[in-house]
Amino acid sequence: MSITTRAAICRQPRTPWEIVELQLDEPKADEVRIKFYAAGLCHSDDHIQKGDAPMRMPVVGGHEGAGVVDAVGEDVTRVAVGDHVVCSFIPACGKCRYCSTGQQNLCNEGKNAAIGMLPDGTFRFHLGDEDLGGLCVLGTFSQYAVVHEWSCIKIPKDIPFDVAALVGCGVPTGWGSAVYRAGVRAGQTVVVYGCGGVGSNAVQGARYAGAKNVVVVDPVPFKRDMAKVFGATHTFADAKQAHDFVVDTTHGQLADHAIITVGILHDEVIQSAIEVVGKGGHVTITAVGNGSVNVHAGMLIGFQRRVQGAIFGGCNPLYDVPRLLGLYRSGDLKLDELITRRYRLDEINQGYQDMLDGKNIRGVIIHEH
Repeated sequence: MSITTRAAICRQPRTPWEIVELQLDEPKADEVRIKFYAAGLCHSDDHIQKGDAPMRMPVVGGHEGAGVVDAVGEDVTRVAVGDHVVCSFIPACGKCRYCSTGQQNLCNEGKNAAIGMLPDGTFRFHLGDEDLGGLCVLGTFSQYAVVHEWSCIKIPKDIPFDVAALVGCGVPTGWGSAVYRAGVRAGQTVVVYGCGGVGSNAVQGARYAGAKNVVVVDPVPFKRDMAKVFGATHTFADAKQAHDFVVDTTHGQLADHAIITVGILHDEVIQSAIEVVGKGGHVTITAVGNGSVNVHAGMLIGFQRRVQGAIFGGCNPLYDVPRLLGLYRSGDLKLDELITRRYRLDEINQGYQDMLDGKNIRGVIIHEH
């Protein structure tokens, strides 16, 4: 028997999020129905709404979410009714080549992220006679959603839902970009370009890993101020100022790492990142956009620089989500400070405008039930 749920959907690119009532099917085998209490306003959903990334439309938005397991289908073993869970925006099946080699962020079951259908090839959200997918096969901008158990991670019941939601994407993506993909080590110099919901966590990861200098580049004064809360040692409004500082503070050796977490990736920031790292330096690209790597091969070969991509920060969600929440509990990871403002579902368009205006590190939707 289906239920009714309020959700924010995007009917087509470059149209506002629209609040509608959808019909939601019961969970089938291996599936879970989640009653969401919080959903993060990640920039990736805005990229979908703006048409910057391809997505089957209409779509139920949201891929950061936390809530309570409301119902389960047959053969579900990972979670049970009543469990508190956070959803991983990339599922972890535990059986494919990548999961079995410790690369759950590359799980083959992430293949339907831009379609939104469940692994059996069908959909659970319906608007009249129309089938709707959920972004990343989730749809956390809905009060309820049916997801595969591969997307669920059980969490302690004392963790607030708004905090937990962020650990499904932005926190591990930023943290892991520094700790795993870049591999920051004690005493190093790191430059982070862009200090929003992902970049703030790249700063936290770099600082916790022991970087001596954590340099942030962001044009927004509020974000530069907040970067210091998360562990930045120096902040600058533009890349040239940061480059000059790095040259001076390292006596010309340049940075060990550059991590790109800007809202929209572009050629200029990639070039700045390549130029700011020295011999053996690493450039890690986490941002989404249309930027391209246009660099003379000699700049890479002569200095043995490395340019690499990062998805989910190289994290293994089944291991790293509980690990990060443990660091939050011990006071070693700041999560409450990431949430600038909380919104009702009806305020979603205002929430994204605030993000684009540089007013938020992260906005969070609080679902009403």
